[in-house]
Amino acid sequence: MQDYRDFLDEILITEEQLQKRIAELGEEISQDYQNEDPHLICILRGGILFLTDLMRHIRVPNTIDFMAVSSYGVERQSTGQVRITLDLKDDIQDRNVLLVEDIIDSGYTIASVLSFLNMRHPKSLKVCALLDKPDRREVEVPIHYLGFSIPNKFVFGYGLDMDEYYRNLPFIATVDLDRYKPD
Repeated sequence: MQDYRDFLDEILITEEQLQKRIAELGEEISQDYQNEDPHLICILRGGILFLTDLMRHIRVPNTIDFMAVSSYGVERQSTGQVRITLDLKDDIQDRNVLLVEDIIDSGYTIASVLSFLNMRHPKSLKVCALLDKPDRREVEVPIHYLGFSIPNKFVFGYGLDMDEYYRNLPFIATVDLDRYKPD
């Protein structure tokens, strides 16, 4: 496997910047959900690091569940067709749901997930996204809590992958696709 430094373009968001902003989001969510016990739903796999760090900063009781969706196929851009590959374990009817997502770009995936979850009649449904690519947006979606707006570049690290690798990096970086050589 290629060393990420061989195709790293730039570190877009440092570990320190990530952790500072996630702490701020946790505080904001804690204030907004006082006495509400939010049910956090993480979109796997990219959102797992964000969820675990975010949970540590939420000071109100909360529960978690997971969903996995696919919209990418073999390409690095969303196909716009969303498949649920892992459904929720818990019933969300009459619960305050906070959808935790790693990145929103075209908006198709998150719009489909929100529509799917709304059919289950939660008390409230909000979105917390670590990253937003507003220049890629094709479908408008609400983002109630946002970590960072980023340019329309391919990113990896901190849960985001390059061909399933490099999710473990503590920062978010951009890729020089001319230097990336997949196996």
